[in-house]
Amino acid sequence: MPGVEEILTSIESLSREEFARLREWFYERDWDRWDREIEEDSKSGKLDFLVKEALDEKAKGKLKEL
Repeated sequence: MPGVEEILTSIESLSREEFARLREWFYERDWDRWDREIEEDSKSGKLDFLVKEALDEKAKGKLKEL
């Protein structure tokens, strides 16, 4: 498996089109990981404080309509 320096050198040699394709691949992969992390955090209760905060704000009448 190539090392990071070899990969970086290879990336530098990509055409604009290939670089754009790689960038999109990274973006999609990064968002997929983010989505999985949010789902896991939600299932584990790590985000419960956000729900409580929103409900508290709603009870105080401080929420704005979107």
